[in-house]
Amino acid sequence: MSQNVELDRVVMRFGAVTAVREVSLEVRGGEFFSFLGPSGCGKTTLLRLIGGFIDPTEGEIRIGGRDMRGIGPNRRPTAMIFQNLALFPLMPVWENIAFGLEVRGVPKSERRRRAEELLELIALPGYADKQVAELSGGQRQRVAIARALAVEPQVLLLDEPLSALDLKLRQHMRAELRALQKRTGVTFIYITHDQGEALAMSDRVGVMSQGVLQQVGRPEELYDTPLTPFVASFVGENNRFAGRVREAANGHATIETEAGIFRGRNVGRLSAGERALLFVRPERLQVANGGAVENRLTAPVSHRTFEGAFIYLVADVPGSRPVTVQLANTGAVPVSEPGGEITLGFAAEDAVILADQGEG
Repeated sequence: MSQNVELDRVVMRFGAVTAVREVSLEVRGGEFFSFLGPSGCGKTTLLRLIGGFIDPTEGEIRIGGRDMRGIGPNRRPTAMIFQNLALFPLMPVWENIAFGLEVRGVPKSERRRRAEELLELIALPGYADKQVAELSGGQRQRVAIARALAVEPQVLLLDEPLSALDLKLRQHMRAELRALQKRTGVTFIYITHDQGEALAMSDRVGVMSQGVLQQVGRPEELYDTPLTPFVASFVGENNRFAGRVREAANGHATIETEAGIFRGRNVGRLSAGERALLFVRPERLQVANGGAVENRLTAPVSHRTFEGAFIYLVADVPGSRPVTVQLANTGAVPVSEPGGEITLGFAAEDAVILADQGEG
């Protein structure tokens, strides 16, 4: 069984420092929800608040509709997987998994049976009597998850559990975690600073910066329609052009920049004269060879990077940050060597215009 988690105007202060600022959110029962943000943004503090390790300075946290204030971690319907996993090296795998059941007074035969069931669930049958030291990094991750699931939590809290793994193993464990969450139906609340991790695994993602929950949405929504410059810059790669709005109508706006005049979706609902930022993804830019492309700019190529499936071109655009173009290696990519000029284009529908909040 899973439960929903509600955060109602939650504030957390540590002395003069406000780590979490007025966060309101509902994580739905059975959902895989991720908090995404840089170090120090408040995401781990939120996880500790939900887990009962600290109480909020202001606001309410409800799990299954019940106010959790004053209810400690051992009495909440939650379990937490820490970054360092905290497995017991002198216990065999099955005893690690069943440790929470032992604390609750469950008989040994029942603990062993439940551990064996969970080993099947995490695809490690036959590992019950192995020692922790015999396991690979990915296997230890799975044992930590099984230990958390043994106490049948309604909400599983995961604090950057994949950060210590190498890239290939992290990518493999993403798929494992997502499949496991689907099989169990438990509400997962996941903390990460890795955007790829959050986008690949989550039903929804909450992006945080400086204690503020900037935007919540499905991964596709955050990527295609960011609502703040921070989300546009932090979630995926983006090219940014600063300027002022010349005109706005019908959900679109035209922005005048030092690099040119461009049109895009007016997501920020700006009016003429307002300072604005236009964002366009590297993969949405194309080499414009005389075709009908609404927005165009010409600039010298500063460098070219070959990465197998993709080729990246970086152009030095006057009055702008360097612009990156991602081109699929189809065999038809024009050879644009450093020093040569290139004309780039993009559709208005592929560009997002937001208010320039002066964040640098």
